[in-house]
Amino acid sequence: MTEKKSLLEIAGKTGVLLVHYPVLNKNGKIVTTAVTNLDIHDISRASKSYGIHSYQLITPVKLQQELVNKIIGHWKEGWGLKHNPRRAQSFQLTRVVDSFSSALEKLEQEFGEPPLIVVTSARKELKVKMISYEKLRALKRPLALVFGTGWGLAPEILEAADYILPPIKGPVEYNHLSVRSAVSITLDRFLGF
Repeated sequence: MTEKKSLLEIAGKTGVLLVHYPVLNKNGKIVTTAVTNLDIHDISRASKSYGIHSYQLITPVKLQQELVNKIIGHWKEGWGLKHNPRRAQSFQLTRVVDSFSSALEKLEQEFGEPPLIVVTSARKELKVKMISYEKLRALKRPLALVFGTGWGLAPEILEAADYILPPIKGPVEYNHLSVRSAVSITLDRFLGF
């Protein structure tokens, strides 16, 4: 099997989850963060570019769910579709759900088995379940690739993880990437060639 075909097979069994609740704020409290328009667009486009199965935004806030669905609808069915049909393609795999468990249940239904939960974190102390990208690709199992907003995923999600990917870091101490950047870098390290 060619490298590209193998990567497409892995991508087709990978869901990207962006968690807005439960996440931490800068004081370590569990909060719900606001969905941003950039996260909807940019992560949809990155997910589509790497052949990801689906992209799920997780928020329990009904008004934010409605906003996400309105934005997606604009590009899939409204004036946006006529204006930029390529954007509509990226939104074909984007959906909003109310909870982390709902997102996992949806993936299990679609994959026919529970996905392994793979989280990302910039926290250096999380090394117990660390897995390399190479070893993760070799598992050939359905995956839920989980990203947090705010100041990171709540402990309950980190504890539910089967694996944690190594933190993204550069040559300096500063490490506070936007989640959009983190998703793109992670997808490229995992599925790029």
